[in-house]
Amino acid sequence: MNQLPQTVKDVGEQGLLQRLKRFCPPEIVGDDAAVIDLASDRSLVVTTDLLVDKVHFSDRTTSPEDAGWRAAAANLSDLAAMGASPVGITVGLALRADVSLDWVERFYQGLADCLGQYDTPILGGDICRSEVVTVSITAFGQVRRSQAITRSAAQPGDAIVVTGYHGNSRAGLELLLHPQTAQHLDPQSREFLLRAHQRPQPRLDLLPHLFNIVKKKFSVAGMDSSDGLADAVIQICQFSNLSAQIDLAKIPMHPALLELVSPEKALEWALYGGEDFELVICLPHPQAVALVAKLGDCAAIIGKITTEKPVILTDSQGKYPQQSININERFPHF
Repeated sequence: MNQLPQTVKDVGEQGLLQRLKRFCPPEIVGDDAAVIDLASDRSLVVTTDLLVDKVHFSDRTTSPEDAGWRAAAANLSDLAAMGASPVGITVGLALRADVSLDWVERFYQGLADCLGQYDTPILGGDICRSEVVTVSITAFGQVRRSQAITRSAAQPGDAIVVTGYHGNSRAGLELLLHPQTAQHLDPQSREFLLRAHQRPQPRLDLLPHLFNIVKKKFSVAGMDSSDGLADAVIQICQFSNLSAQIDLAKIPMHPALLELVSPEKALEWALYGGEDFELVICLPHPQAVALVAKLGDCAAIIGKITTEKPVILTDSQGKYPQQSININERFPHF
């Protein structure tokens, strides 16, 4: 007779906490709060991200491990966008009583696998009962006070750099929702697009290159592109009270994306698809060129900061007419 898998209700709060403590450093967890020492010339950076079942993840498209990985990557990406290196995260977990322990432990394993790449511990958190599975992660990072990246620091004439390909995560989601669309893809392209959605990589690798290139009068604007490349450009422009001109021909798109859909659809997903977790950085042109050279072929200068509104999309190859960014295409949270 097959034994039913254990649920959260079977072990109770303390039993669940004991299981989850193995994902945390024993010298830090156990008290009412974690104590973290920071260097005197550093600023603490804090970000919180909320993930809700059937909104941010579902069993249809996301394994527990991938849901955990994506949750960690989203928060680490926010730290990277501020120029901060990660210190640790806390996890708030609201669960139905009938959720299997296997799901919870696999979710934490995904968290740990992503965090482990950056030596980032789980510092603790909280659990409670809820009819909707919800995860709230707070991530802590540190940055030199003189090197914080903000959305409001863009200057007229700055080059706009993207750190990598856009549109791949949206393509991966399409393959998960409609597997038949992948029939003409080669296995390597299919796996690449799926991984782009399920296992995004936060761009913390950018920071050492950026800090080495921009050493004096550090004034770098930026944010991540989790809500879409177009949204990131708009947000930077709004906070800096400036505008931008984007060259559609310069936006880097992977061959696998162009193999899956038409160039027009690929461009739409690159601008508005979201969840690529790349960074959009604005800095003087000479330093932008040096940064792109360090990051490699997937990075590119896609435009410049201007004073003339609205944000304009141009095409140096002449395929598309000049247009403005479609604000209505930005990701709607409500």
